[in-house]
Amino acid sequence: MRSSNPILRGSAFRNLPAVTTGEPMTINGTIARTGILIGLALITGWWTWNRFMAAAAAVSGLPAGVVAGGSLPAGAAAAAGMAAGVAAISPFLWGGIIVGFVLALAGTFKPNWSPVAAPLYAIAEGTALGGISAMFNVQYHGIVLQAILATVGVLVVMLALYRTGVIKVTNKFRMGVMAATGGILLLYLASWVLGMFTHVDMAFVYGGGGTFGVIFSLFVVCIAALNLVLDFDLIDRASQAKLPKYMEWYGALALMVTLVWLYIQMLQLLASSRR
Repeated sequence: MRSSNPILRGSAFRNLPAVTTGEPMTINGTIARTGILIGLALITGWWTWNRFMAAAAAVSGLPAGVVAGGSLPAGAAAAAGMAAGVAAISPFLWGGIIVGFVLALAGTFKPNWSPVAAPLYAIAEGTALGGISAMFNVQYHGIVLQAILATVGVLVVMLALYRTGVIKVTNKFRMGVMAATGGILLLYLASWVLGMFTHVDMAFVYGGGGTFGVIFSLFVVCIAALNLVLDFDLIDRASQAKLPKYMEWYGALALMVTLVWLYIQMLQLLASSRR
């Protein structure tokens, strides 16, 4: 079994024996655990969001609720408010990203660690996403709610397309999505390296660059959505193979990684369309 999601690697499932005693992995169990992870991410994200808004409000002189509505005053006060908010959450944002990445890798290479790694990943990543969401929402009022609704909508649609057989996961389909995902990841890496050591501008990778940035963001959203289909397929087959119960957390972690990627790309796409 293969997936382009780095968490749902075929090697992680290979050689895992079917359960002979106790309960095996189930789809419903994976869904329940995914819900738990989303809940944890929302809780920690809300905390970081409030921290950003409180810091920005203290500098701008406006209530935190007004700042959250994208109403920072223009000019120097707006810049100062944004800077204060970023300073207040920066350690948590970067800490969440780094810790989340490490935990995702831990869950990848040690599936039996996933009952611990998955919840901790959700807590760490939620902390980071709360800060990212706050920064976007101050600049583009209402964009976070739109991105959340769009992400949920894509999840529901892709699940329906998979369940009804409209989208079938064949080897060609799987390899195509894997190749596209790998190419995007390499482009992210190239953008980061070139940004550090040269003056090459690859703003389109992060939703900038005008029309081309919008097109690129839309393409990445489509690939992230197709990754969901591969995740559904692999979780489905893993449950049919009656893998150990802890693999429900592994599958939930995989879905969470894809959903986080999809949500961030939705934010970038919506922001690009407003520029």
